[in-house]
Amino acid sequence: MVQVRRRTLLASGGGAFVAKGYGQSLPKGRWTNILYLHSHDSGRSLEPYDSAVSTPEIASLAREGVTFRQAFSAAPVCSPSRAALLTGQSPHRSGMIGLAHRGFRLNDPRQLLFRDLQKFGYQAVLTGMQHVAADPDTLGYERNLAYRDESGKWRAEASVVAPIAERFLDSRPKQPFFLDVGFFETHREYPDPTPADLERVRSVPRPLPDTPEIRHDFAAFGASARQLDVGVGRVLQALSRNGYDRNTLVIFVTDHGIAFPGMKCNLTDDGIGTALIMRGPGLAVGHQSDVMVSQVDVFPTVYDYLGIPRPSWLVGQSFLPVLRGSQAEIRDAVYAEMTYHASYEPMRAVRTQRWKYIRRFGSRRQPVLPNCDDSPSKSVWVGAGWPDHHLPEEALYDLTFDPAETGNLCHDPQYGDVLREMRKRLRRWMQETQDPLLKGPVAAPVGAVVNPPDGQSPSEPTVPA
Repeated sequence: MVQVRRRTLLASGGGAFVAKGYGQSLPKGRWTNILYLHSHDSGRSLEPYDSAVSTPEIASLAREGVTFRQAFSAAPVCSPSRAALLTGQSPHRSGMIGLAHRGFRLNDPRQLLFRDLQKFGYQAVLTGMQHVAADPDTLGYERNLAYRDESGKWRAEASVVAPIAERFLDSRPKQPFFLDVGFFETHREYPDPTPADLERVRSVPRPLPDTPEIRHDFAAFGASARQLDVGVGRVLQALSRNGYDRNTLVIFVTDHGIAFPGMKCNLTDDGIGTALIMRGPGLAVGHQSDVMVSQVDVFPTVYDYLGIPRPSWLVGQSFLPVLRGSQAEIRDAVYAEMTYHASYEPMRAVRTQRWKYIRRFGSRRQPVLPNCDDSPSKSVWVGAGWPDHHLPEEALYDLTFDPAETGNLCHDPQYGDVLREMRKRLRRWMQETQDPLLKGPVAAPVGAVVNPPDGQSPSEPTVPA
């Protein structure tokens, strides 16, 4: 019999349950719930990471838990990044190499974190967006409370999602739960910024010039982030007033960089840098960690925290000691990938504490504009000649002296040994994870839709795979 141990003993009530498939009884009042809060296209452009954006509820959560300043997405694309976190695998291993609503699919939804937790008596509840399947009802949630409007469209604005999550928590569920609360914010389109939003913008995102159009665009992002923050606060308040804050592991995460040029869909840190904040019984309080972690590390960490044996498909490293206050590194490199967003644009990257190596595959060397969301900021770049830029096949950056990743060192003989080592690291990872890109171009699944790479906008006509 599998031994399930629980590290946290406080609870607000409940009964005894049997862990499905294992026959292990969970003693009354001795479980740990999981609250999974995630936002859309937010990167690290949130307080406490970015003071230009006001999100006091998220900042308050950080003061009560552990804030990771060096957390990275497995992919700077919505569905692949979320799938990586929830399966503990790289996107090309889980099968999610593109967008779920465009026809890309997981190889096996049973490998999702909340599906495996069901074996241990957890109830999986969805209250907002999930973005790892076109139809969330195919994923195996016991309860799908997400809202669908009269036209059949799933709605996940914070003003819709937060009240649904509140009602679930106010019902005082007696079974241990995995509560999935996904917010549409801060995806485009943004609301109009207020004068206060405009006043807060002292600088614009790092890859972009400081122009009036871009300042206004980033202020509008801040307005969307405020809506996200209100939703997060409402859910956390409901957790607290029902006593579940004493026995719940809270995970707040963003999927990848924000939807501005040079960020989302790019493998620089501006594209793969994410927010990650965790709070729970037995974890450090007010701890800021500079330990480098990947989204694929969350699944094994959660299982180590709960004392549950890890499934065989996980590839990440548990960072549980970091959650308890350690600053010891758990890995020497993180890896990221880009295959499909609106268009095909195959890239892979490896990052250490000092070095970043990015490899573009295939023959295209011009920007793939459909992979950048339409925006005033994009218009600034396009108007300045962005479509004619040449992109290198390989790029090597020294993150100590060049954190903005602007000076490619690939052709500097002084860094030849570093370049060869980073190439080896990336190829070894691709081989170990059976990356299909090693065999040539990766086809989209039958029925998926993609944009031609020579287009301008993701909203232009697509072609079926």
